[in-house]
Amino acid sequence: MLRNYLTIAFRNLWKHKTYTLINTVGLSVAFGSCLLLFLTAYHELSFDNFHTNGKNIYQVYQQTGLSDKGVPMPAPLTTVLKKEFPQDVKHIARVVSGGMIRYGNKEFSKTVRYVDEPYLRMFSFPVRQGAGPQSALSNLSNIVLNEASAKDIFGSENPIGKTLLIQENDTWKPFVVSSVIADYPDNSSIKFDVLARFEADPDYASSKDSWDNSYHTLFLQLADNVSEASFEQKLRGVVKKYYAGNLSNLKRDGGQPDENGDLYSLRLLPLKDLHFDTEVGGAEVGAVKKSYPYLLLIVAGFIVAIACINFVNLSTARSLTRSREVGMRKALGALKSQLFLQFWGEALLICVFGLLLGGLLTYGLLPVFKQVFRSTTSLSYFQQPAILISLLVGFLLITLVAGGYPALFMARFNTIKVLKGVISLNRTSVMRNTLLVVQFAIATLLIACTVIAWQQINFLRKMPLGYNEDQVISIPIRGSINGRQMLRLLRDRLSQQPRILSITGAYKNFGRGLDGSTVTSIMGFEHNNHSVHSHWQIVDYDYLKTLDLKLIAGRDFSREYATDTTTSVIINEAMAKELGDKNPIGALMQVDSGRTPLQVVGVVKDYHHESLKRKIQPNTLIMDQKWPLGYALVKIAPDNVPATMAMLKKTWEELDPNSAFQGSFLDENTDRLYKAEERLSQLFISAAIVAIVLSCLGLFAIAVMVMTQRTKEVGVRKVLGASVLSIVALLSKDFLKLVIVGIVIASPVAWYFMNQWLQDFAYKIEIEWWVFVLAGLLAIGIALLTVSFQSVKAALMNPVKSLRTE
Repeated sequence: MLRNYLTIAFRNLWKHKTYTLINTVGLSVAFGSCLLLFLTAYHELSFDNFHTNGKNIYQVYQQTGLSDKGVPMPAPLTTVLKKEFPQDVKHIARVVSGGMIRYGNKEFSKTVRYVDEPYLRMFSFPVRQGAGPQSALSNLSNIVLNEASAKDIFGSENPIGKTLLIQENDTWKPFVVSSVIADYPDNSSIKFDVLARFEADPDYASSKDSWDNSYHTLFLQLADNVSEASFEQKLRGVVKKYYAGNLSNLKRDGGQPDENGDLYSLRLLPLKDLHFDTEVGGAEVGAVKKSYPYLLLIVAGFIVAIACINFVNLSTARSLTRSREVGMRKALGALKSQLFLQFWGEALLICVFGLLLGGLLTYGLLPVFKQVFRSTTSLSYFQQPAILISLLVGFLLITLVAGGYPALFMARFNTIKVLKGVISLNRTSVMRNTLLVVQFAIATLLIACTVIAWQQINFLRKMPLGYNEDQVISIPIRGSINGRQMLRLLRDRLSQQPRILSITGAYKNFGRGLDGSTVTSIMGFEHNNHSVHSHWQIVDYDYLKTLDLKLIAGRDFSREYATDTTTSVIINEAMAKELGDKNPIGALMQVDSGRTPLQVVGVVKDYHHESLKRKIQPNTLIMDQKWPLGYALVKIAPDNVPATMAMLKKTWEELDPNSAFQGSFLDENTDRLYKAEERLSQLFISAAIVAIVLSCLGLFAIAVMVMTQRTKEVGVRKVLGASVLSIVALLSKDFLKLVIVGIVIASPVAWYFMNQWLQDFAYKIEIEWWVFVLAGLLAIGIALLTVSFQSVKAALMNPVKSLRTE
């Protein structure tokens, strides 16, 4: 019996090659797209799930008012938490970044983290060589490498017991390799190459008892019986006891309390949410909104839904040609269940072919997909039993829904009517029209979202930033040569080059450079009986000149004033408003009670020193020589840019051959801040194209079905003198009405979701009405082209043949 079913199924599929091909291609594209999007979404949702203690690990952050969040913590807080809550806190670890690594006469640019001793007991990074998690960092001189770094530094040598040097400001400090641990996986928010003890950090001695210096991140592991909410409640007592000065200042300055009535609070971010928090977890490169993976799954569902709708419509359309076959088999004694299994079996075969081809598409397109969407997903996820079972269940449900309805529909044909040739598909019109509306509602939704996302990204890229980003190259200074010394060497070597217009230095970069580093330095102080908070940027001479910053009051830093390198500052307009002085030039800022007040010597026009997702914040420029410079900024002439970049690279390699040249233009750095939005736009575009193509296939199926039903009507109209144009208009208008209904449904949905998405940006476009008109016209135009092909074909048919058809 099974063999007979399969034989008949293959014969029917081969006989109706066009329908089989359309269904198979549509399903394979849908399944392939769905698998790619599923892999990417699963990868994002799997971040940090590999840690054994992950459900009890949290990052501590501070929140001021309703929304102002900060990650840096003061060093004494760790001691307080261990003392106050010995039963609640199982492990606690501070984390701060370190410098370069040297072994022998070679230097290596590695991600160094100074951490507390329990770090490796909190997080699950398996030990490959040497001491275990309990003792790997037991000594202040211990250092831990991951496998990749150990191989890069030592090659085939055994690294255990070897001595490495870590750069600490202008000196090199020795450490002994005690352990080699596994490399962090791609789905880890916590990334590092080298671990050393927190107490070995060069700033620890001066900061260990200071509550005013917040400079490190803080993770803690709660005991199994302690909840996040209960411990946050206990942290309110810590704030009242140790942050009384902050609370007093906030109350005096009219600070707004949060939803719990707190002006200032310490809170916990679960490790599982670190990858999805772009404010707290945003310090880690790659943080995305949690809606992103779910959006991928929704789009995948849309595409599969459209493919299923196509399958149902095509199968229903083909049922008319097989009605006599059904009637004959029923007359010969076939049961409904047998007919259902026959037709569902044919559907299952097509779905299996589609899944196999979709799998091949996934395998072939995955490298391109990963490159375009900056994804690090892998086919290895399919090796997990839970994933395989979920996909199998989903596939069976799809085949049951997409193939089951047409099979049941055909199995229920009335035997006498079909044998007489009296069969009508009008009772399916409601289902058919509903499916068509859903298809084009989805297509219109994706088109509108694509246009709005593209508009926002284009708006951000074209928005004036207030500084010159086109011809300025940012070069990270992380080699063995001190930042200020390296800047002097660059000036000496490049000052006579006509294509080099100016050179300066800065502590932090603009946007995100090739080194991937993002640094924020915020400091508060009291001024005229109110609290002031400002971003601080350490700079060198010619900073304003190099970036074309507009000086609106006072003067620039000058070598003629000795105090400019110690007590002079330049502020932006936002900082001037924050100070509240009528004339900020000459204003004294007592930032630290133990040092000479800083004097404002200039005010520059506001410029975007952060992402455009945030409004311009108060910013202070200072040339204090005690602070390091992390970047050299070089302004070049616009002619022969490749040759200038090559010359800069060559000069760099001559000055510091052990340090990699990572120069990049500031406009490129700025673009990197919006990669997530760009990926979202590319996702919408790709999904919209797939959805439109599949929708056209579905519309083609419905057109075939309707034209087949109305063949005789077309013939009668032509005999009575109807023109081809009038017949085409008659046959097309019903379809276009349904498409318009889909557009009307999709437009407000698209507006709502994209308006929510735009709330993440401080500077954003206004959604215009013409976006939905454009999306609707595109959908209508595509639908009209698809339907017109079949309409014209029916209108041009010989009326004699048309009248003989039914």
